[in-house]
Amino acid sequence: MSLATIFTRSSSGINAPLVTVEAHLANGLPSLSIVGLPEAAVKESKDRVRSAIINCQFEFPAKRITINLAPADLPKEGGRFDLPIALSILAASGQIPQQQLSHYEFLGELSLSGELRTIKGALPAALACKKDQRRLCLPEQNQQEAALIADSEILSCSHLLAICGHLSGQQTLPLIKHLDMSAAPHEANTDFADVHGQQYSKRALEIAAVGRHSLLMLGPPGTGKSMLASRLPSITPSLSEQEALETASVYSISQQPVDSANWRIAPFRSPHHTASAVALVGGGSRPKPGEVSLAHNGILFLDELAEFDRKVLEALREPMENGRIAISRANQQSDFPARFQLICAMNPCPCGYLGDNSQRCQCTTAQISRYRQKISGPLLDRIDMHIEVPRISSETLRKGSNGGEENSHVIAQRVQNSQQRSINRQGSVNNLLSSGQIKKHCVLNDDDHALLEQAMEKLGLSHRAYHRILRVARSIADIADETHIQRKHLTEALSYRRLDKVIQAP
Repeated sequence: MSLATIFTRSSSGINAPLVTVEAHLANGLPSLSIVGLPEAAVKESKDRVRSAIINCQFEFPAKRITINLAPADLPKEGGRFDLPIALSILAASGQIPQQQLSHYEFLGELSLSGELRTIKGALPAALACKKDQRRLCLPEQNQQEAALIADSEILSCSHLLAICGHLSGQQTLPLIKHLDMSAAPHEANTDFADVHGQQYSKRALEIAAVGRHSLLMLGPPGTGKSMLASRLPSITPSLSEQEALETASVYSISQQPVDSANWRIAPFRSPHHTASAVALVGGGSRPKPGEVSLAHNGILFLDELAEFDRKVLEALREPMENGRIAISRANQQSDFPARFQLICAMNPCPCGYLGDNSQRCQCTTAQISRYRQKISGPLLDRIDMHIEVPRISSETLRKGSNGGEENSHVIAQRVQNSQQRSINRQGSVNNLLSSGQIKKHCVLNDDDHALLEQAMEKLGLSHRAYHRILRVARSIADIADETHIQRKHLTEALSYRRLDKVIQAP
């Protein structure tokens, strides 16, 4: 036959749509043309494929060769199509059998000698291939991330000759063994016991960890805001397998290493305040994930929040609300997941010492106003909890709190138990409660509801803040193992919203 069909996968966001590679050999002047919306790297594959086939001692057909990448309206990019194009030519020319090709999918970039090189986005392709119940053949360098998928049939290979030998029945490629890391211990490098004092802040971070609530810390420099934030991962529960696969898929398409030993640990991203909007939310001529997507199912820590460009911060509003970010370009639209827990830290003024008894603030009222106006009302409204981190006494800094400091292991156990209560009750963490679920699981009596309405009117809070307060109160009740939200839980949740007016006005 002079026609052969090979299955492969393209990349679109964290999805891997199926691509059919069709090779047709016809009489005429020898040539090789690729159609189906290929970009530059795909067009250049003709030279890599020709050299790889010849250097593997196969015959490159002296025919008019047409390669069609279907569907024709889906953009194709990268070197991942080298291997399926080479195999389609070999199959169409009768140099390898076609009987088993429909049961396989192939991905890989070819060197001129026929060796396979790593590709990006192998994990989403492997997940899609498993769903379609086909075997996937990947470069050897991608086997570590592919091994994270259970009950899948994935072959690892390092050379074009080995694949051809497998398809011809001359040898058998090994299946990648699944790495079951579900029971891997979470060993954190940081510990809350290192933080002396700051019991109020530690309590707020524990509540934030239970419900994955967003948190803003306000305080003078040197009070431990960054130190507290860096220890939040040590009390954050491990991700579920589905969440971990989603996060690993984002790293896979970003060509960032996936640590198979710690892949169930929630990611912690801390971009510098000079980061652009594209770096934070993603973008580019060929859209790529930004920090909000790399922090998917994990923590995005923005230190020195007011030093970020205001336009950059405003770009956070939609993904904070929707959990996704859609990046549109003239010829392509990509959709990336971005459900992250936002943790922020900022000084109360440009010099940092407003309200601090240790040093005198040198800022004018106009300077303080301009500084705080970088944090818009709509963005602040989307942050669940606001706390002040004051300076501790020298004695507390030297000796620690009376009775000692709780370590992260003890706090993490409480967080795990509390979060599991919420998941058992409604199937999600409290920060993801819908309006209907709030009505069902966050019921207040008449007196407590009147108190909440009075507080909202006094603080000038929005309806969005109303729901966020109830979600935080639900997390506090879960820590106390209470079925219903009581007044003490509600008043504590309200105490974490007292800075709404303080931050907006000096």
